[in-house]
Amino acid sequence: MTPTISDPVRDYRPNDRDALYSVCLQTAATGGDATALHADPSLPGSVWVGPYVEFEPDLAFVLDDGAGAQGYVLGTLDTRAFEARLAAEWMPLLQRLHPVDEFEPDTRDAALVRLIHQPMVAPAEVVSEYPSHLHIDLLPRWQGGGWGRRLIDTLLGRLTEKGSTGVFLGVSPANEHAVGFYQHLGFEPVSTDGGLWLARPLTA
Repeated sequence: MTPTISDPVRDYRPNDRDALYSVCLQTAATGGDATALHADPSLPGSVWVGPYVEFEPDLAFVLDDGAGAQGYVLGTLDTRAFEARLAAEWMPLLQRLHPVDEFEPDTRDAALVRLIHQPMVAPAEVVSEYPSHLHIDLLPRWQGGGWGRRLIDTLLGRLTEKGSTGVFLGVSPANEHAVGFYQHLGFEPVSTDGGLWLARPLTA
């Protein structure tokens, strides 16, 4: 059952980082708990949370039931600028910490280490029209109660205030539940280059 609380959505705070890493790990298996699947439990958060809260904390929002983070949405205003900063400032440190051959091949940790050494770049045809992007994760007991929509709406409002004209996200085509959720919020498929990319325009 989803907990009852008046307004659990708030701005990110620096002391939330560890809790957001934990939420990321607990939702990293296509929305399910990936704790048992990672030899290094910090890796998912290092890739999918850390750079966002470090570079653009004002575009990070937390779902907090009073006992800590239960979910989050993270965004970046300018994807290309973010990717450049990621490559110059964030990934080099992770590359030194995690050599390519650190983990056995075909493990989830090895896949993330490959991503650290070869960071993903969003398709040009997506970024040209939708310059911003987001990531969202919610622990299972908060899913299905409208809180995902609330988090995304909060971020989209902030992006619109900052002048963004569109936002996109990447999702596994196999995650049909997530695809349906995003489409219900107005995101539509715009590319299948390297994955499924969904986007929606933003207007002031």
